[in-house]
Amino acid sequence: MIKLRRLIIFAAIAIAASALTIFLYSKKIDFFYAIDLKLKDVRFRTKGETKPDSRVVIVAIDEKSVKEIGRWPWDRKIVARLIENLKFYGAKSVALDIVFSEPSNKTSDKALADGISKSNNVIAGYFFRQDEGGQTPVSSELLQPSKIKILKIAENVTEVPIITYPVVETNIPVISNASAGAGFFNIIPDKDGIIRTANLLMLYDGEVYPSLALSALRHNLGNEIILDIAIYGVDGLLIGDRRIPADESGRLILNYYGRQGIFKTIPATDVIKKRLNKDDLKDAIVFIGATEIGIYDVRVTPLDPVLPGVEIHATVASNVLQNKFLIRDGRVMTLEIAFILLFPILLSILLSLARRTIISLIFFVGIMGIYLYVNYMLFASYLLHMGIIFPIISISMAYLGSEAYRNLIEERQGRFLKKAFTNYVSPDLVGEIMKNPEMLKLGGEKKEITVLFSDIRGFTTVSEKLTPESLVLLLNHYLGPMTDIVLQHRGTLDKYIGDAIMALYNAPLNLEKHSFAACHTAMDMIAKLKELNNDFKEKGLPEINIGIGINTGYAIVGNMGTDVRFDYTAIGDTINLASRLEGMNKVYKTHIVVSEFVINHLRSLESSSTGTDTFRFRELDVIKVKGKEKPVTIYELSPDMDETLKNKFEEALRLYKQQQFKDALNIFESLVAEYKDNPSSIFAERCNEFIKNPPDADWDGVYVAKTK
Repeated sequence: MIKLRRLIIFAAIAIAASALTIFLYSKKIDFFYAIDLKLKDVRFRTKGETKPDSRVVIVAIDEKSVKEIGRWPWDRKIVARLIENLKFYGAKSVALDIVFSEPSNKTSDKALADGISKSNNVIAGYFFRQDEGGQTPVSSELLQPSKIKILKIAENVTEVPIITYPVVETNIPVISNASAGAGFFNIIPDKDGIIRTANLLMLYDGEVYPSLALSALRHNLGNEIILDIAIYGVDGLLIGDRRIPADESGRLILNYYGRQGIFKTIPATDVIKKRLNKDDLKDAIVFIGATEIGIYDVRVTPLDPVLPGVEIHATVASNVLQNKFLIRDGRVMTLEIAFILLFPILLSILLSLARRTIISLIFFVGIMGIYLYVNYMLFASYLLHMGIIFPIISISMAYLGSEAYRNLIEERQGRFLKKAFTNYVSPDLVGEIMKNPEMLKLGGEKKEITVLFSDIRGFTTVSEKLTPESLVLLLNHYLGPMTDIVLQHRGTLDKYIGDAIMALYNAPLNLEKHSFAACHTAMDMIAKLKELNNDFKEKGLPEINIGIGINTGYAIVGNMGTDVRFDYTAIGDTINLASRLEGMNKVYKTHIVVSEFVINHLRSLESSSTGTDTFRFRELDVIKVKGKEKPVTIYELSPDMDETLKNKFEEALRLYKQQQFKDALNIFESLVAEYKDNPSSIFAERCNEFIKNPPDADWDGVYVAKTK
């Protein structure tokens, strides 16, 4: 009777765990799905490489070709010869992962157009853009022949979830008109930047257009594309009798074959110089694209962090030709739900028989291992693209729930610590908390610290120009590296305030040279920003600028909040001033502003290698920040400040404070002309104003900040 009761309770716990997991599954919470994607990536890598279709070939603009032919882009006569030679070698379809959107010269353009026309097998590439500028009616007309012509639209369909772009960048007319077809080569990553799906369809100006790979398949197979559209979106996508399992948005889950080079790849120079055997490319679908790293058409995939984009198009074509698709339809989702239910119940039966924690743990690990093996085999053998995370969640919750019930009394002692970790939001303190649980008590202490604030300039303007997905991508790519820099210099990440970062030095961990660490952090942030902006530019994201304020002083540091919700932070005038200094970068058009208290602390350090000599400072001004009456001397920290500029600026600043505005103006204007120095331009404006309207006799040279 006791065993039956125990079994019923454990089964009820398993059912409750499954029900909760199914609820989470239905809510499509990004956090869980992001983890699931990462687990699927691991499953892909575990499966290893498979052989793609031999009819799909890549002709690569690779390092060898660039060395022999010259830097890309080549003269279009050379590209024409490449296309003509591909026809000579028997290529049935040639898809260009390249766009010729600007004319070069008439002779070369005509040569390329003639080569394309004679070959009569070239699928031109083009791409869609989000920005509104540069669109012409000619572009729309050039696309019309390549649109999907056979559409079966169900009744009451008013819109479909296929991605839409407002602008298209096509080839020049003479090349577009010579081509046998066209397809877009946009590749859209998931939120984490990894390419797992390919958009086969896109909407533009009320018409549906196929991707480059889809257009190449249409030409190669000699069948039109047939598109069925239902109320919920894409219902069917066919080329002849080949059904492509695209989702409702027209995306195909990519069944990757391996890392770079898995496809038969031929250097373009070998084709141009006719080094191949006569039938090497007979009846092939050839994708021409760049693989040379300097041209930078590389993508991140589950199997390869630097896969050339052309291989993604080749993957789509090979998947279709081999009919080897990753299957994720209603049947697969039903199986996922069955696993969410089945494995926890099976585990609960075994746990009801266990009396010891070690035995329960063995049962748990065994059931989890069986589930992962079954999931993997269904993927590897039958290409069922099942989720992984949710059965893991349900199995884990069933185990934890059962163990909690069985060991309720034994676990009482650890409840306080568990509660503390649940409500504690500052991960940097975990190690200290484990060593000293007294830190969990509310309260604080007065301590000298250095505070750093950083903020993205004009973030509101930047965010208005981006989609939510792009904004999240930009923020993640920015905040991650910047946080790493803070931690590398033993700072504590206090919090994110939107796009702003607040960091503490010398709290809670003691750090003698805290001002030095904060200044180093700021310089590394500025250096890292240059790298990030290069990445943003390549990804089509806007470049950003940041301002950093640093202050040293005493503050109250410790746990602030209530008994049920608290966080480790700092409060006081020191923090407020650091925040105001960050804002002063807007006034002086600088990147890093520090207070006189930072300079004083640096000078107090014993070793000159960790004092002010390590950095390049210049006195910037004496200011009264908003909400403060006592003036503060502020300094600019710059990693590449010119010594002559620094000396001349400080001389001009001395004259400015002595109200010798004309002499100061001459120096400031010379610095603007010679160095394009932003602070000098600000002081030049002030000098001109004071020359016209002299200050009061008791003017002390202090600038009163009007903004935060």
